[in-house]
Amino acid sequence: MSFNEWKHVGLGEIADFKTGRLNSNAAEINGIYPFFTCSPETFRINSYAFDCEAVILAGNNANGVFALKYYKGKFNAYQRTYVITTNPAEVNIKFVYYQMGLQLQGLENISHGTATKYLTLPLLNEIKINLPPLPTQRRIADILSALDEKIELNRQTNATLEAMAHAIFKEWFIVWNYDLNDSMKTMIGENHSPSGNQKNHGADSPLPQGWRMGSILEIADLLSGGTPSTQVSEYWDGQIKWVSAKDVSNAQGTFVLDTERKVSQIGVKNSSTKFLPALTTIVTARGTVGSYCILAEPMTINQSNYGLKAKKENADYFVFFSLGNLVTHLRQVAYGTIFDTVTTKTFEQTKIIIPPISLIQEFDSKITPIMQNILNNLEETATLASLRDALLPKLMGGEINVLNHD
Repeated sequence: MSFNEWKHVGLGEIADFKTGRLNSNAAEINGIYPFFTCSPETFRINSYAFDCEAVILAGNNANGVFALKYYKGKFNAYQRTYVITTNPAEVNIKFVYYQMGLQLQGLENISHGTATKYLTLPLLNEIKINLPPLPTQRRIADILSALDEKIELNRQTNATLEAMAHAIFKEWFIVWNYDLNDSMKTMIGENHSPSGNQKNHGADSPLPQGWRMGSILEIADLLSGGTPSTQVSEYWDGQIKWVSAKDVSNAQGTFVLDTERKVSQIGVKNSSTKFLPALTTIVTARGTVGSYCILAEPMTINQSNYGLKAKKENADYFVFFSLGNLVTHLRQVAYGTIFDTVTTKTFEQTKIIIPPISLIQEFDSKITPIMQNILNNLEETATLASLRDALLPKLMGGEINVLNHD
């Protein structure tokens, strides 16, 4: 299939545009159907206005970053959200979805508005689409969809694994039912009832023998970071991952694999940032307090974050889950006139339950396979996303012949 057989058409020539009719506050908790607004998040609602296969495009956004989604089935939409459909006998809607995804940055540049960016219908009509014959459209959409479906499957699997890990931590250290064999069977759905010794302990209940209340700093070292001078170019764009508060928020509650910015060896040498070992828990301490993640490998951090590294071997995941249990309290006690701030004193004064180190280490050894599966899925997802992003412009530019010939 030659690229000469592709057409260069305006989106308005091949697609129909509708908008939703609802206000953005029409969302309902646990609603039956998806409710698409201009938010990146998809909400739920109990009524539907559309039953079709469509591309859903946010019509406005304060930063000009317009959410783009694909959906097939019953759904509803906000009044400033575009629902884009095509004639399936001529144009594959998923192909259009991927074509538009390639052009999202351009949408930001052509949008109107000062405080809020808007996409008007005339602007959308003029978006140019490279359109091959229908069989090629379908094949390209199938290739990219297969990658996205595997990415989504990994996301769903990790959500289940993360819920399991948090539930086991709760069984052991909140409910104090620390027979892992029992709790793991309960989590994975075997026909097994929890131990008869399980109790719903209150805050005033006595701790089991050998357990105590203490600061998280009794079991973890508090580590800090810094920022190399932004005025010295050779300090930046190196190979060393440098974790900012934004990176922590993006990895919220799981492993951080990569960072938006990287520093050089000389940048580390000439600043207060330093290497933190793998499995260090990172928590944001300024501005948006309480986001947290765990390092998949040694990385550096900036001064808006703290690191918590277990003092003993095989105790890092206990520190990670204990910190996760603390974040609501950390947000409540953070203070500051312009930015909320968590300090060393905050950690010193905040108490957690500390069981015997033998139990902590047993928990870590049992939870490690779950966490490793989560990490493996995240790494595979990153590889798949990189492959998809590399293929996308080549497929849409007709550089790869996707049809098999006998």
